[in-house]
Amino acid sequence: MIRVNNVSKTYMLWQSPLSRLLVPIAHRLIRPWLPKWYESYYRRHCEPVKALQNISFELAQGDSLGIIGLNGSGKSTLLQIIAGTLPATTGSVEVEGRVAALLELGSGFDPEFTGRENVFLNAAILGLSREETEARYADIVAFADIGESIDRQVKTYSTGMMVRLAFAVQVHVDPDILIVDEALAVGDARFQAKALTRLDAILAKGTTLLFVGHDLNTVKSFCNRAMLLRRGEVVMLGMPDDVITDYLYQIQSENFRDRPAPAKTEHGFGPSDTGVISASIVGFGDHASLTYDSSIQIEIELQLGSGIEHPYLIFDIVDAKGLQLTGRRLPIPDAEGTRKLLLDLRCAFQQGIYRFRFRIVDAPALESTLLISRQDDLLSMELIDDVREQFTGLFPVPMKETWLTDS
Repeated sequence: MIRVNNVSKTYMLWQSPLSRLLVPIAHRLIRPWLPKWYESYYRRHCEPVKALQNISFELAQGDSLGIIGLNGSGKSTLLQIIAGTLPATTGSVEVEGRVAALLELGSGFDPEFTGRENVFLNAAILGLSREETEARYADIVAFADIGESIDRQVKTYSTGMMVRLAFAVQVHVDPDILIVDEALAVGDARFQAKALTRLDAILAKGTTLLFVGHDLNTVKSFCNRAMLLRRGEVVMLGMPDDVITDYLYQIQSENFRDRPAPAKTEHGFGPSDTGVISASIVGFGDHASLTYDSSIQIEIELQLGSGIEHPYLIFDIVDAKGLQLTGRRLPIPDAEGTRKLLLDLRCAFQQGIYRFRFRIVDAPALESTLLISRQDDLLSMELIDDVREQFTGLFPVPMKETWLTDS
């Protein structure tokens, strides 16, 4: 559905508006006769900035790719090139099928038109006839849920209202390829839940998804592959959990200004003097096959280096996609050296494979937490009982039911 071949994008930063006029003239008239003078003149008046460098990947039908990276890494530029709203400097992009793209806020909307008029305008841009749009109009308006504002000019809309209407149009045109660029973060919690449910439904139909966002859990939930960009280059392309670990390592490396940056390890990253040294499930080792509601003990040995004033061990249980199910923040006795910890827990989970994640943080407050080390794949377990008759989802919630009768 998508084939990106060696795509690069270079922007020109001109010294002044006059430079933008004179340099192209010099390129045509002077460069053939005085190439050295032209090169010197060009470098003085124009600075090239490489936003993307040699990006290549392919996506088949039904694939979903999450693109992550720090601000300025080239994520939005890449999506705009794939969507066709921005030309590449070099390289090629091949796209098959109808593309629906939710890029910059309000892109494709005329602020002077009403919401209703913009629905028909956007749908026409995406290839729908007026009759097809009219057949879906009621569903689009119901999904956007902006009430009577649908008949007001879009320039009067709030940020959230504009995103809701734009997203509603995109997901109701039955796209072959859906491109989403961080737009879901703008809506409220109710809209985000509805949008994610809708994403699930269209992906189940075989739609190809390109998703950019800083919500790593959304990337894990909806994408079967992930790509990490750094300064316009592909750093890593692979399974979401592996790519996200590399991304978090990149972030933490930049946060460590007053102490040595963490180093990558086999199971994560962390400084040499701080982290989980070993962990095992008592009686099983590093993997356990269990029946529902089994009790296990986890033995952990960790090392704490100097300079960590408020040390905590965060113990998480994650599912096969890397989504966190539950966990605990455990204060570590405030002293350097090694510590041993024994955890007792009951494994009341649905059938499936689960992993344990360990993080050591310096956390003077919940809102001020510095990640020191992280280990992801030290331990795992498999629950072999199918207990869907007892509860839905991954784990049960305490609940009491009482049927009421009419008096």
